[in-house]
Amino acid sequence: MFKLPAQLTIAQVDDCKAKLLIEIDENDVISFDDSDVTSIDTVGVQLLLAAVTYIASQNKELNWSSSSSAIQESVKQLGLNEAILNQYLNA
Repeated sequence: MFKLPAQLTIAQVDDCKAKLLIEIDENDVISFDDSDVTSIDTVGVQLLLAAVTYIASQNKELNWSSSSSAIQESVKQLGLNEAILNQYLNA
């Protein structure tokens, strides 16, 4: 289970990305826990979209049903309509 940080902003993205890549490379099934995410910016959303895309390209499975209203609201505000990401959002 990969626990996303409470603050998924430009200041945390590099550290989160490094840890996330290790999680993806070492597992065939990746699970995200976003229950602590209270703040996310555009860079954080880009990281999530890139991660979801990368996981799919590696033919790995992602278990994630977003429970973070911050993530869902950010995606809505940005007007993202990416099916590969939206399938995991309850928005």
